[in-house]
Amino acid sequence: MAELDTSGKGGGKGGKVRSKKASTRVDLTAMVDLAFLLITFFIMTTTLAKPKAMDMFMPDKSKKDVQLPVPETRTMTVWLGANDKIEWFVGAPGKSQPTIDNFGKNGIRKTLIEQNKKIEETHQGPDNYMIVVMKPSDHATYKDFVNMIDEINIAGIKSYAVVDITPAEVAQLKKDGNY
Repeated sequence: MAELDTSGKGGGKGGKVRSKKASTRVDLTAMVDLAFLLITFFIMTTTLAKPKAMDMFMPDKSKKDVQLPVPETRTMTVWLGANDKIEWFVGAPGKSQPTIDNFGKNGIRKTLIEQNKKIEETHQGPDNYMIVVMKPSDHATYKDFVNMIDEINIAGIKSYAVVDITPAEVAQLKKDGNY
């Protein structure tokens, strides 16, 4: 059989004759099958992010305990309205006009920190902390409720309560366009 030498090694004489080597071929079918089996195994056996839940302890409604009086100057009432809007006031309801605010570091968080500082400076003794009373409306979302609790925790408020909103407070929210 004739063979054409294109190596360009000069003349035709004195060159070594080399045998052709076949290329090596590796069959990767089994490797791909194994890879898919391992991927499937790890996907099925891993746990995805577990849902995080926040513990919240509510008082027992069957017990009617005697409540201790709290000075109005230490309480801040927050109404959770619709569309991520909140209204707040310090003191007794009806004595001051509620302020409309939103969530975030320049919103209710800033107010909580300032009011808490003011109460700590003006009240002496062990009861020099602010109490936040949250009143979510029917149009408030669970996200707003959790955001408000987060803002309270960030501001370092020691005590807060969740209370039902009254019809008069709902009327005020409607009047302000937050219901």
